[in-house]
Amino acid sequence: MTTRPLSIPKIQKFSSAIFIAWVGVFVFLFYYTLNFNLLISVSDSLVTNGLLAIACIILSNLLGYYQPKDETILFILVLTLILALVITYASKFVLNLVFDGNVTYQSFLNLSLLIRFIIVFVFLAWCALANILWYRLEEQSATQDRLLTAQNLSKEAELNKLRHQLQPHFLFNSLNSVYALTIVNPTEAGTMITKLASFLRGTLKRDDEVWVNVREEMEYIQLYLDIEKVRFSHRLNIQVTIDEATMDLCLPGTLLQPIVENAIKFGLYNTSAPITITMNVTVEHQTLVIQVENPYDPEMKATGGTGFGLTAIRRRLYLLFADDTLLHTQATEEKLFITTLKIPQNNDKNNTN
Repeated sequence: MTTRPLSIPKIQKFSSAIFIAWVGVFVFLFYYTLNFNLLISVSDSLVTNGLLAIACIILSNLLGYYQPKDETILFILVLTLILALVITYASKFVLNLVFDGNVTYQSFLNLSLLIRFIIVFVFLAWCALANILWYRLEEQSATQDRLLTAQNLSKEAELNKLRHQLQPHFLFNSLNSVYALTIVNPTEAGTMITKLASFLRGTLKRDDEVWVNVREEMEYIQLYLDIEKVRFSHRLNIQVTIDEATMDLCLPGTLLQPIVENAIKFGLYNTSAPITITMNVTVEHQTLVIQVENPYDPEMKATGGTGFGLTAIRRRLYLLFADDTLLHTQATEEKLFITTLKIPQNNDKNNTN
């Protein structure tokens, strides 16, 4: 048997109406069917149903504190039986005192004792069953709410972890680039450090933003590209096409930078020739579509990197949308590597906070 806080079910709000209805039924039965006078009919009905109502309240409150398990249902059955016996004999005792001189009614009272007991027992058993079912449904609902809350908190914690993991991931790669530049071009290294500081400052400002619009994200990406252009100079060319209709659409913050970084890594690191990375931002059927293309050599492997960026993006998208098909990569026969990102737009979730 489990203990739980008292919670009065909504069914008790109708107890007064049920009580009045039962009183009316008993009065009609005694007065019109059994031909007792109105005083006897009303008194018998009020006493019997009043005691029954008190027993139902006691039973309901008891079950509010103690929910029986399957093996202790017998306890409730015994309790219901005892309450039925108490009500039956208590009502008989009170009514015998009130109508002490009415032999006909007292005789009827004795003869109907078994029927009264059965009616009271059935009603109390129904009351106990209704309360047990109500409280168990209430407990299941509360358990599901707690489970959902725990799952949401867990998902939020994992999303924050992934977002913060992306920052050192980018920072380590940028510092490696700065180190390389300090050897071959110290002036450009200083410029890159300045750009990196601006980039990280912007990252800190938007740290609490889960959702950002396309305009803000592209400004963020432009800072990243400025950093990479300092290192690769004329070798890196970027072509960005943004549909004006997408500017106010939303996407998870810091989502594009690992994709662009991946394109630069596979497109530039194993060649000394200039390359062009293309980015197209469009909207299709209420879905934001971002496509990044970069050339690649299928016979060469990109240097360095752990592959964490795209894996983290795919995980974030799954946590947010429960869909593992929103990030797609494709290698074409024209030696182009295409990364396609799809962000469903939903007005009740896409906000910048």
